[in-house]
Amino acid sequence: MKKIFFFILTIGVIPGAFGQRALFPDVLNLRTDPPEGKRIEQNVFSDMGAWHAYALPLQPKDYGAFVGPLVMDMNGRWLSGAVSRLAVAVNGQKRDFAGAKADIHYFPGMLEQSFVWKDISIRQQLIFVSGREALLHTHIRNHSGNPLQLQVEYFGRVKGMEVKNTGLEGQRFSIAWPSADSTYADSLRYAAVWKTSLRPGAVFDQTQRHSFAPDGNHPNNQYDFNTELKKNTARWNGYLSKYFAGTKRLSGDEKRLAVKGIVTLMTNWRSASRDILHDGVFPSVNYQGFYGVWSWDSWKQAAGIATFFPELAKNNIRSMFDYQDAHGMIADCIYADKSENNWRDTKPPLAAWGVWEVFRASKDTAFVREMWPKLVRYHEWWYKHRDHDGNGLCEYGSTDGTRIAAAWESGMDNAVRFDSAVMLKNNAAAWSLNQESVDLNAYLYAEKVYLAKLGAIAGERNHFTEAALELKRGIGDRFYDAPAGYFRDRMLGAPKHVPVDGPEGWIPLWAGIATTAQAAAVKSKMEDAKKFNARVPLPTLSIDHPAFDPEDGYWRGPVWLDQFAFGTEGLRRYGYRKLAAALETKLLTGAEGLLADQPIYENYHPLSGKGLNARNFSWSAAHLLMILKNK
Repeated sequence: MKKIFFFILTIGVIPGAFGQRALFPDVLNLRTDPPEGKRIEQNVFSDMGAWHAYALPLQPKDYGAFVGPLVMDMNGRWLSGAVSRLAVAVNGQKRDFAGAKADIHYFPGMLEQSFVWKDISIRQQLIFVSGREALLHTHIRNHSGNPLQLQVEYFGRVKGMEVKNTGLEGQRFSIAWPSADSTYADSLRYAAVWKTSLRPGAVFDQTQRHSFAPDGNHPNNQYDFNTELKKNTARWNGYLSKYFAGTKRLSGDEKRLAVKGIVTLMTNWRSASRDILHDGVFPSVNYQGFYGVWSWDSWKQAAGIATFFPELAKNNIRSMFDYQDAHGMIADCIYADKSENNWRDTKPPLAAWGVWEVFRASKDTAFVREMWPKLVRYHEWWYKHRDHDGNGLCEYGSTDGTRIAAAWESGMDNAVRFDSAVMLKNNAAAWSLNQESVDLNAYLYAEKVYLAKLGAIAGERNHFTEAALELKRGIGDRFYDAPAGYFRDRMLGAPKHVPVDGPEGWIPLWAGIATTAQAAAVKSKMEDAKKFNARVPLPTLSIDHPAFDPEDGYWRGPVWLDQFAFGTEGLRRYGYRKLAAALETKLLTGAEGLLADQPIYENYHPLSGKGLNARNFSWSAAHLLMILKNK
């Protein structure tokens, strides 16, 4: 079997080619049969915000076909094992792709298969040209000294689609091809055939346009493949050039990891469609339950995407604020069908931080002015609807009074620290947990700091600097557990702290709230091998806690890369640079496949390094990009 290559680093541009790349093998489980269930196992390829994707073939018997398409709407599914399979006959003899010299590649922005025999070579390339369209280009060259009679056939399995001489038409998916010499179709299968004579050195070129339109409105654009390939090359080299500018300390493996992070985010990008009004980024293409745009995912994704594609970062933020309600609340998540939007809770307030990171990368003051009033309304919403006792310190909660939605609002869905919390009613549409959370109030402090900066850029006078100083004092007094040497949550009306140590305890370092002595105490726990300094450091629950369960615990032990990154950023803020760098090295070398050819996971087992839960996870990729960018 020939090697398949994946996530290739573009070093420079070769005229007429896609670029010069350093290659490394891909051992992912790519298969041509559509998988069942909600988990999409393939490492699929999508680009430009398209709602459909493809994968490479794994077995030589499937060479000449790109797997798919996979559609990624609310009912994500594989439309076909391979909707366009290539068969070629030369002088009446069918060619066996498995017998050719084959190269199969997943490049940033392109899938490619090439096959070489003594007399002919075939190259297939697949690129996206819009959020609805992909081009499949076939290039066949006669290398022999004799004229050859060539028959080219594309065929596939389809259902409920009309086959014409110039293409395949369905309600939402279609293929347009040059007029065929003959076509065949029944209820499940189609074939289109082209015949030609190739003189020595001559070339057969053909481009098909595949379109998936989530709303059924197919574009009818005409494209020149070579022109579009040059645009594709320039676009992807632009992403990589922007990201790598100034990153002189990265190793080759770290550069490849950065490319993998960029590809992950671009694959999860969805263009505006139906009720999603701006382009957004899904958490993961590999899990159908994540086929929507989620709020704190979006803030974190935007900060990472801004390092290479600020315009998408802006739209990712806009997509959530498109649905800001009359009170200022942002939904937990939104979907292409807005009736599915989750208004039971929101997510931790990191939106102003996300906008600030986008501004740092883009210097777009107009975007800041656009977002300013929306950010202020969202910030004020917390104090109106999530401060049960009116003391200026907020709680996580829900709009429907359910405890599960309140836990979701924390983002740490089943964190141990909430096990004893109950619900309290604030008003007709707002409930709080009876627990003030240190991370929530540290995030709100950070938001005040960023709002003050953004307000100055927007030319808006504001009080956020003074409000931040007042809140900083309140957080230190309320949440620092001096005997434990750690920041912890507090139950309303209770004299003691919640005796659980998780990442919430180092968020005050990230926000800049801790005193020097408090930061030193927190740092000592973070570097303690019995607490947080595991093979993959900084799990979401202290290792010595009885409920520590990385394999099945979700927020009860796995390492989540957002919380990891907040931890190392917090350490650097207080001067612990060597420790932060050491923890980051342990992450990169200890977490399964980060520096190899495996996908980026949702989270990682701190003791074994095993990748856990969803593959190709967006906020993990975003935070890895930020970690590497700051080395």
